[in-house]
Amino acid sequence: MVGPTRIGLAGLAVMGQNLALNIAEKGFTISVYNRTTSKVDETVESAKKEGNLPLYGFHDPKSFVQSIQKPRVIIMLVKVGPPVDQTIKTLSNYLEKGDCIIDGGNEWYKNTERREKAMAKLGLLYHGMGVSGGEEGARNGPSMMPGGSFQAFKYIEDILLKVAAQLIAEAYDVLKSTGKLSNEELHHVFSEWNKGELLSFLVEITADIFGIKDDKGEGYLVDKVLDKTGMKGTGKRTVQQAAESVAAPTIASSLDSRFLSGLKEERVEAAKVFKSSGVGDILTEQEVDKKKLIEDSAEKGWDLKLGELARFWKGGCINLAILLDRIKKAYDRNPELANLLVDTEFSKEIIERQHGWRRVVCLAIKSGISVLGMSSSLAYFDTYRRDRLPANLVQAQRDYFGAHTYERTDIPGSFHTEWFKIAKQSKI
Repeated sequence: MVGPTRIGLAGLAVMGQNLALNIAEKGFTISVYNRTTSKVDETVESAKKEGNLPLYGFHDPKSFVQSIQKPRVIIMLVKVGPPVDQTIKTLSNYLEKGDCIIDGGNEWYKNTERREKAMAKLGLLYHGMGVSGGEEGARNGPSMMPGGSFQAFKYIEDILLKVAAQLIAEAYDVLKSTGKLSNEELHHVFSEWNKGELLSFLVEITADIFGIKDDKGEGYLVDKVLDKTGMKGTGKRTVQQAAESVAAPTIASSLDSRFLSGLKEERVEAAKVFKSSGVGDILTEQEVDKKKLIEDSAEKGWDLKLGELARFWKGGCINLAILLDRIKKAYDRNPELANLLVDTEFSKEIIERQHGWRRVVCLAIKSGISVLGMSSSLAYFDTYRRDRLPANLVQAQRDYFGAHTYERTDIPGSFHTEWFKIAKQSKI
């Protein structure tokens, strides 16, 4: 190693190893460290095999920290919780004022804020930067979500820009269960979708999945995969935080879908109960227009990610989508845009496509197929576009039973009405 390295990475599980190799491959010299030294040797060996990438391994924290150029920047990719605090403690023994630690785990933001304050007292910078995309994403194009000290972000902006690289399941369910598409047809449909505005890593791998035969038996592997999704907590934390200030029905519905998928045994028993009653058989005898269904499902491929966030997600392996470019442009046109729904381009397209969206949801409902994300998104749209909602009745009820007061549409201020008295008098 000639001179200090550009950056350090501590924590060499699968994600850490792949991100370190990705950074090195982009031409940045990187030092790596792991408490279990065999992981260090393993990563160094991988770097050699991939063309002598500029990656250097260290077995002790002191030499690791001292090998990095000042101000030092170290990415941590360790398990969330106590291991993060332990790693911070270990590294901070050798860090100097102005140095920076970046937590690459999907940590709860309040823990990140706590650590940022504690580090600031030591004259150190701390930055949260969740890394998403799994093993493949970390190696070839992770989605990275930096948040915290802007000064810390500027330390690594050049690296991030080079390295950054549930509704799909519902569409699959409708196409397969109602449209009766075979895996071969699904493979073709998703392959075609990936050539247009729905181009993304998830659509691409979905097409791949439908084409893979089962190596342990007859048929396709996707049909043998257990329909029971795991939970990592990211979605739960997102919904909890959103509940404090914004509506996030699509994300909440995705979370609900995950919870329900985990109840496999209960669902199997419930299916026995309802199957005999004919629930979901409404369209069994009805011919479904496959071509129209595919077109309608494709039209539902719009997204609601906001503003500048699109820039960080744009290169991410999971969400590499043409649509994110368009989202970014919408906020370039109007940085104060309240909602993508009211952007001139997006509103025009939603108006044109809403009929297909509604047809897919209606068809799914008639077929007894759950499309929580699609239907919740539609409900959000239909709520957001109305200038008056029935919440006036709710406010009147609250004032009636709890004297919570209410506002009027024609006069400013808060009002309270003795609803009970007036109602009682009218009955006399």
